[in-house]
Amino acid sequence: MSPLEEAVCAAFARDGALARADADHVEREVQLRMALGVAQAIDARNALVVEAGTGVGKTFAYLVPTLLSGARALVSTATKSLQDQLFLRDIPRLREALHLPVSVALLKGRGSYLCLHRLNQARQAETLPDRWALRTLAKVEQWSHVTVSGDLAELEGLDERSSVIPLVTSSRENCLGQECPQFRQCHVVKARREAMLADVVVVNHHLFFADMALRDTGVAELLPSVEVAVFDEAHQLAEAGVQFLGAALGTAQVIDFARDMLGAGLQQARGLVQWQDLAGACDRAARDLRIAAAGALRDLRGTIKLRWNERSEGDDFTAALGGVACACEAAAAGLKGVVEMSPDFAKLVERAAEMASLARQFGEPAQAGKVRWIDVSPHQARLVESPLDIRDALREQMAAAPKAWVFTSATLGDDDKLSWFTESAGLSDARALRLGSPFDYHANARLYVPRGFPKPNEPEHAASVAVLAARCARALGGRTFVLTTTLRALQAIGERLRAEFEGQGDALQVLVQGQTPKRQLMQQFLAQPRSVLVGSQSFWEGIDVPGDALQCVLIDKLPFPPPNDPLVEARVKRLESEGRNAFADYFVAEAAVSLKQGAGRLIRSETDRGLLVVCDPRMAGMNYGKRLRQALPPMTLVASEAEALDWLATLSKAELPF
Repeated sequence: MSPLEEAVCAAFARDGALARADADHVEREVQLRMALGVAQAIDARNALVVEAGTGVGKTFAYLVPTLLSGARALVSTATKSLQDQLFLRDIPRLREALHLPVSVALLKGRGSYLCLHRLNQARQAETLPDRWALRTLAKVEQWSHVTVSGDLAELEGLDERSSVIPLVTSSRENCLGQECPQFRQCHVVKARREAMLADVVVVNHHLFFADMALRDTGVAELLPSVEVAVFDEAHQLAEAGVQFLGAALGTAQVIDFARDMLGAGLQQARGLVQWQDLAGACDRAARDLRIAAAGALRDLRGTIKLRWNERSEGDDFTAALGGVACACEAAAAGLKGVVEMSPDFAKLVERAAEMASLARQFGEPAQAGKVRWIDVSPHQARLVESPLDIRDALREQMAAAPKAWVFTSATLGDDDKLSWFTESAGLSDARALRLGSPFDYHANARLYVPRGFPKPNEPEHAASVAVLAARCARALGGRTFVLTTTLRALQAIGERLRAEFEGQGDALQVLVQGQTPKRQLMQQFLAQPRSVLVGSQSFWEGIDVPGDALQCVLIDKLPFPPPNDPLVEARVKRLESEGRNAFADYFVAEAAVSLKQGAGRLIRSETDRGLLVVCDPRMAGMNYGKRLRQALPPMTLVASEAEALDWLATLSKAELPF
């Protein structure tokens, strides 16, 4: 056993540093196994992939050996909320418990930090996006005088969807760098400087891949000096990567450029160029592209991914794409006439030229090995060209400098090799460690798969899910989640649930995703136990409701990837070209991982008890259903609805410990 492994064993021991610092510390054999695996990867400077079920305590399992090693470390997460938790709570607690003088820095993307230069520009703007913007802008300005970090997460009550955020933050496209009059006070520069000096730096996956593609986030400078790289929530790594490793052109990006050009032109070079005409042409070209991309689609509620050839072969789309290129080229030409007057104009020329180049690029055939699609939402269209996975990019990073690479999540596959993750990440040669949850699922959780239920493609399926959810919620007195695979099912189930409760006079509240921001919706659910929350994709993971506040989770149907998704189609074609079974190796594997994520909302602590209902008879009747059931924690299967409702009635009467 190496000195690091011995130090890890001592820290996790019954009378070790963690137990002395926290009276509630519990010795977990699986947590120690993971920690020792991480220690071995650090000693050998090799790669480790760990699936750690709920309750293993994976955060401490990778942080303790990382901190004890004394190695310089990068920790990457999928979400800003986990970033903040690591930086503000977990690492400080361990640093104190282990008595280690470790310096820690938090590094987020540009869009998370206040830009003082753009705040000043927004203050002088003649128009603002909406009537709420002025009040929000005043709040941001007041906070700007007291903040040290400039991290917008500090600002209480700032909606992450606020139209003011793009006005007071910088992007790679509009940052002036050392030419900026506020460069010395820049919060982004300060955060990067602190990261370069810290022993442990906490980043997120988007930042990591954005840097790999654009060399713009500070990670590129940091990574060569790091000896340990840990990726938590690694199941989201591949999808985060493909978003950044290709090329993208969004109509919102063009509209933002037009607004910035108009503001800078009127403030700094009024009358010298026809700013209104140039900005108006860019704005119109972007909106024409959005209309051409949407085609006959109306009343969109979310984002729809379209095949490239569904639009690219149409004359309207081709003309609109050319219109964006021409409008941006005209803007660049106009800006060049005043470029000496301000650094703002030089940056605007670069932005216009880059967007024109992207528009021309999307007018040509896609690069070999890449897939294209169009994301259309209610307010914008986004053209994307992407690699099929992250394996080449990640291998390149891992070959650049020897270090320990640790990838971990509660869900990374449904086999011992964790193939779902390791194949797409190019990590088939890495050591794989699969650790189950220490919780007693057999005693505390029940799984019900109704056999005589309508199939998901039958018109009465959504209504049947709502009726069953209503019966479950009545038996339990609320405390129920319904997780849907589509936004359409979300609305249909939410409306039918309300009708069910109103028709029976039930005092049960229905909360539906989209009514209010996610955080507020969760606060309402916790404050009002007699409620049912209906949520789609963003509620399948990252939601932690321990205790008896949530004791029933219904999943509307098996979460297979949509077969008509362009990225899915391209991956399927590649598997078939390799002679593999795309359904077993891709669709079922993806569904298994997503199902584990959704089911993971139910049991969050040793004392939690609950019922999981999968409202899809294919899980009981099809031959792949057994594989999907085995992917879940070992819950006790109940054969009938009566048994399921009896279990919920038992839970509703029990006095559970808090």
